[in-house]
Amino acid sequence: MIRKLRAAFAGLVALALAGCAGESVWDSDEAVAQAFYAAPGPSTVTLITSINTRNGSGAHSALLIDGAQRLLFDPAGNWHNPGIPERNDVLFGMSPPYMEYYLAFQSNGVYEAHMHTVEVSPEVAAQLSQAVQAYGAVPPAYCSRSITSILSNTPGFTSISPSFYPARTMEQFAQLPGVRYQLIEGTISDEEDGSDAVLQAQVAAAN
Repeated sequence: MIRKLRAAFAGLVALALAGCAGESVWDSDEAVAQAFYAAPGPSTVTLITSINTRNGSGAHSALLIDGAQRLLFDPAGNWHNPGIPERNDVLFGMSPPYMEYYLAFQSNGVYEAHMHTVEVSPEVAAQLSQAVQAYGAVPPAYCSRSITSILSNTPGFTSISPSFYPARTMEQFAQLPGVRYQLIEGTISDEEDGSDAVLQAQVAAAN
């Protein structure tokens, strides 16, 4: 299974990656508009952290923003689905079925997905939505660093210090006032089936 480059090794590769950019992806305006999804309820921000249950190390960080529309900032992420348009690590149209697919990927095998959610104002959600879309493509091992850089400059999240380590980022986010927590436990399989047939079946089921 192709997993995300473990952020635990970020300290070894940070210098080598300095100044590098990730691979740019830019789907069409039509695809993005067609995929529009807005979650019901108040505006929220959720940090999703994939943790290796064998050694407790952080594997990946992602940021789910539920504002005027739902955006999933999945920096340097390996999860892709033909039903979900992407623009430089920002995924659009992550309705509940697609979120289930994404969380299953992040909690696959020996991994668990930890979700920490805080309620925010529509203005803060809009600021974060703009920030992740303006950030650009993220290089490998910079998932947590990109998210903490954005959060540390956002009202209500300034207590979060920039970090390369997903587990450390999760610890900081968990200390925010009013945070809610959900654990997605790992599936049995050690492999992620990302075949075209499986992905097309997921699109059909989600729609």
